[in-house]
Amino acid sequence: MIDAYRLLTRWWTAFALAASLAMLAAAHAFQRFGGLEPCNLCLKQREVYWGAVAVAGVATLWAVVSRASRGTPRVAAFLLGAIFITGFATSVFHMGGELKWWALPASCAAASGPADLSALTALALGEGPTTVAPSCGDVAWSFLGLSMAGWNALVSAGLAVFSLISAKRPKDARAPKEAKPGRDAKPTGAGAAE
Repeated sequence: MIDAYRLLTRWWTAFALAASLAMLAAAHAFQRFGGLEPCNLCLKQREVYWGAVAVAGVATLWAVVSRASRGTPRVAAFLLGAIFITGFATSVFHMGGELKWWALPASCAAASGPADLSALTALALGEGPTTVAPSCGDVAWSFLGLSMAGWNALVSAGLAVFSLISAKRPKDARAPKEAKPGRDAKPTGAGAAE
């Protein structure tokens, strides 16, 4: 268990990269295969994961290329914590709007219909009506009583906590230093203490 903890905290950016890519893949799968078009706040929540992919990808690549035996940089874990806290706040704001705890901004209004290529072409040429994303206040999907925004808030909170734990990892979570020959050897012969 302790070895798993050490591995997780030492290479947190690689795990955060995988988790962020998995969340983005799930969001795009719900859109592509589930037919659930994202609202403006859903897109903002995706932007958080794209930011996490950028930070975690660079930090993990740096650690692999530089052969960092102590794992990924702790500053990257701290940045990931800040990014995931932002995702948590965005998700809670979205969830609160869905539950009617507060009013959502006007940019979260309902759309007139899905956009297609001809509508986008007409919009680009200045000939068509503008289309608006789905309403942020409507729950499009839920599981166990939580909407996608609610589940995203839980995942973001968990990722933020692990990021901050990894940023503050103790020295014993680092890779052990290898003993160098002659350095740890006991003196023998005439130079040995008597």
